[in-house]
Amino acid sequence: MSVSVLEEGGLEESAGREIVRVNAKRALVGAGARILFYPTLLYNVFRNKLQPEFRWWDQVHEFLLLGAVPFPKDVPRLLQLGVRGVVTLNEPYETLVPSSLYQVYGIDHLVIPTRDYLFAPSLADICRAVDFIHENASCGRTTYVHCKAGRGRSTTIVLCYLVKHKNMTPSAALEYVRAIRSRVLLAPSQWRAVLEYSKLKFESPAVRTRTPPSSPLGDEVLITEADLEGYESGKDSRKDLNISLYRSSLAKPMIARLSCLFTSLKVSSSCPPVASQLPEIKAC
Repeated sequence: MSVSVLEEGGLEESAGREIVRVNAKRALVGAGARILFYPTLLYNVFRNKLQPEFRWWDQVHEFLLLGAVPFPKDVPRLLQLGVRGVVTLNEPYETLVPSSLYQVYGIDHLVIPTRDYLFAPSLADICRAVDFIHENASCGRTTYVHCKAGRGRSTTIVLCYLVKHKNMTPSAALEYVRAIRSRVLLAPSQWRAVLEYSKLKFESPAVRTRTPPSSPLGDEVLITEADLEGYESGKDSRKDLNISLYRSSLAKPMIARLSCLFTSLKVSSSCPPVASQLPEIKAC
């Protein structure tokens, strides 16, 4: 067994080397993605022309389309399909339709630049995109989510939407989308992003409180077995506690009635004195 001792500043240097490796990886993948963008785009266009099942986009839900990067000529067609919102996961060099053109057709455009192949949108960006889709769907508006080929980055967003708003598990959502668009393929980082997002759904569950049964007098107290735990004197202590609670429950209606009596006397104080309303009795 070997023991490595980091000198002062060694931890910072190690973290710095890790950041450099990640940045180098991003730069390398980014360069490769730029080189492969147009060849792979042309490949997808040819397959779309030659194979009817190789669709450019697919409808994965009533108000949700998943597909590849659109061309400017596709915008009117998307409008006819009811698309009023577009989520773009492409980087600037692979975006073919500017936001200004979408605005001409009255289509909202959410841009989340994400590097291709090995990278996923951040959780913050995923939340933005999911909320954008849900807002449109709530108004009966369709959203088109796309990356370059409609396989990885855009599928990540669609799966997260199905997890949150359609109550699907990540695996069930993936199988559901894959049954519609069979060529979807997620990188490990993209699948991890879906799993991490699904955990957010259960981190802050709504607190549901069960109200005790209401009583006719509204003065009963519900005592459970858990409320009696911690009294070390056993049955006698619980018996005393039950007696005190019983006396308290008896005293409450009595106090309530006295309060009503005092209230009625206070209200009737503006009336003539009670003695003046009684018939005068003459002594014999």
